[in-house]
Amino acid sequence: MSATRTTRKPAVVRRPDPLAIFVWEGTDKRGKVMKGEQQAKNANALRAELRRQGITPKVVKAKGKPLFGGAAGKKISPLDIAIFSRQLATMMKAGVPIVTSMEIIANGSKNPRMSALVNGVRAEIESGSSLYEALSKHPVQFDELYRNLVKSGESAGVLETVLDTVATYKENIEALKGKIKKAMFYPAMVVAVALIVSSILLIFVVPQFEQVFQGFGADLPAFTQMLINLSDFMVGWWWAIAIAIVGMVAIFIMAKNRSLAFQHFLDRMILKVPVIGQIMHNSAIARFARTLGVTFKAGVPLVEALETVAGATGNAVYEDAVNRIRDDVSVGYSVNMAMKQVNLFPHMVVQMTAIGEEAGALDTMLFKVAEFYEQEVNNAVDALASLLEPMIMVFLGVVVGGMVIGMYLPIFKLGAVVG
Repeated sequence: MSATRTTRKPAVVRRPDPLAIFVWEGTDKRGKVMKGEQQAKNANALRAELRRQGITPKVVKAKGKPLFGGAAGKKISPLDIAIFSRQLATMMKAGVPIVTSMEIIANGSKNPRMSALVNGVRAEIESGSSLYEALSKHPVQFDELYRNLVKSGESAGVLETVLDTVATYKENIEALKGKIKKAMFYPAMVVAVALIVSSILLIFVVPQFEQVFQGFGADLPAFTQMLINLSDFMVGWWWAIAIAIVGMVAIFIMAKNRSLAFQHFLDRMILKVPVIGQIMHNSAIARFARTLGVTFKAGVPLVEALETVAGATGNAVYEDAVNRIRDDVSVGYSVNMAMKQVNLFPHMVVQMTAIGEEAGALDTMLFKVAEFYEQEVNNAVDALASLLEPMIMVFLGVVVGGMVIGMYLPIFKLGAVVG
């Protein structure tokens, strides 16, 4: 007698239909005209929902896309993710179910891309996925650190607390990044403006003076002749100069994105730049301390936390150092002893970490370290701005003023001869 084995096909989980945005118009029970926008599966579903709310729908139509592709919305920024985390944590603490919370967040978002992202995560949760699994489908917006923290929060049953911590973490990190960008952007823009103004003078203004000087019948001052030669070169070869600049920028960007060795070289060099290097040191320490404090507080195992923290320091030198710390901790060293071995962290940071380990309050001490170095970055950036202002004025005066003086030197010389 042969037994027949029946193979059961796995149940197919049907994902919810994607929601579309509709514009509606109707009247309430008093006859007052009401308008609005709302997401729904289709127009009929929205009409039924409006009638349930006591509104008689007159017009229900899909929202049209703006001209020039504006419907796509702006890029999702880390600050958008921070706001999402804060809103979700607040509503979950108030007892609102996670699916309902996400629907409210999606409907309230002004960025269509963010709204679509939240709806995608909500659809995954409705189909049976955990929040960690749903976020893993969007690794660009929710990095490994974010996902690991959410996973730990779900396992420990303190998801809303972890989300609130993540929101604070992202807000602090973005504020720190903003300070660093401010320190780098200001001098770079001034140099760019000086180069543009100089190029305009050399290409358009100096040739006009050259025509005047040709009628003098005398030798020009060396500085003036140098400017004229430079102007002639730029007028004749401006296209080659433009191609060379674009090519160098493209090669730099490609090398930075594709060559790990080049990235390490740049990160090492920037740490050695006066003033700017110290700001980058302090920034990396602040990000290390805050990220490790957040992950450790959320219950992530220390070795796993260090592995996540390495990429969050924002500098390849510190990333290598944190990876070495992780390797030492994994074989039994304490964190402060491993930090001593890399010879990169200041004595104060090592000592505060040691005190935190001995007292069982490592996350608290790391947060204090982060706050101290974030304040150091703030003070250094403000001091740098004050220091750069007079230096920039001198730089612009020497570059632009020097060119103007060079053009008027023959006129001064001619006046002296005539006199």
